[in-house]
Amino acid sequence: MSVRLFQGIVYQMREVIARAIGVVDESFNVVACSDLSRIGQSVEGLSSDAFEMSGSFVVDGMTYRTFGADPHKSHLLFVEGTDEEASRYAALLAISLTNIKQYYDEKYDRGNFVKNILLDNILPGDIYLKAHELRFNSEAARVVMLIRVQNHSDVSTYDVVQNLFPEKNKDFVISINETDIVLVKEIRPDTESKDLEKLARSIVDTLGSEFYTHATIGIGMMVESIKDLARSFKEAQVALEVGKVFDTEKTIVSYDNLGIARLIYQLPTTLCEMFLSEVFKRGSIESLDQETLFTIQRFFENNLNVSETSRKLFVHRNTLVYRLEKIKRLTGLDLREFDDAIVFKVALMVQKYLKANPVKY
Repeated sequence: MSVRLFQGIVYQMREVIARAIGVVDESFNVVACSDLSRIGQSVEGLSSDAFEMSGSFVVDGMTYRTFGADPHKSHLLFVEGTDEEASRYAALLAISLTNIKQYYDEKYDRGNFVKNILLDNILPGDIYLKAHELRFNSEAARVVMLIRVQNHSDVSTYDVVQNLFPEKNKDFVISINETDIVLVKEIRPDTESKDLEKLARSIVDTLGSEFYTHATIGIGMMVESIKDLARSFKEAQVALEVGKVFDTEKTIVSYDNLGIARLIYQLPTTLCEMFLSEVFKRGSIESLDQETLFTIQRFFENNLNVSETSRKLFVHRNTLVYRLEKIKRLTGLDLREFDDAIVFKVALMVQKYLKANPVKY
């Protein structure tokens, strides 16, 4: 926030309010004042508790009051005098300076600009004009990471992530709601997916080990134009939703590693239900017991290798063959055949998707 804006308002009001008025920053220095000689002076008698005060208070013959709409207010205004009139002036000035500060932040704050792009709150044609006005590098390579907090703690996750990425001209940490925080990270154009996952892992580990906060992270695709940030944000959202269905144990999910799960997520539920009814004409997938489903899972994990699967399951090879034959009788699909195995694998994923009913973006 430019102190010149404060000074301009205070200086204009000096004739209306025939008293010394001004603004003090969080270091207790006067940054704007109707008496120009006081600018830069340090104010004695104030403490950090002053920024938590909800109304007017008096210190050394001056009436003070916090202003601003932020949770952590960082400025105080003062009016000379301790009478009721000084308190009224302080209340009126607080309203004026709060509205002006909010307008300035919305117009000139880069973080707010990026948030509006992510949430599609700015017209595509205005993006580059605004970027030019803010001197924002609109063609840098960036990626969007969506950090979703799974449990509440006494520590502000937003503040933790903000401290991890202090370079505010390149990286932007944005609070979306009480559980979702977005990191817009500027990266090198040759950055690989594994490098992004490593970075995300460091965030999750820091939150978990040092602040006892469990979080999951969805990573969108890299974009090279600022107008595509909204797309990367939606991809990060999809990554978390798809991961919640198909990779429940993962805390880091990249959009470009979703594979066929991404395709299933985009299908209408009616089409998914039709697919299941066509695949399982002979019998429903519900007719398979848990032991059989566990066998199928291990068979897929071992690349349809009968000998290796039987060894991992600690059963005789013939026992596994018998189970596979049973599956073939019930469903008409022979999992030893590659094409049938693919169809069955997709069908299991579709069924899991239908049961989960994830949020669509």
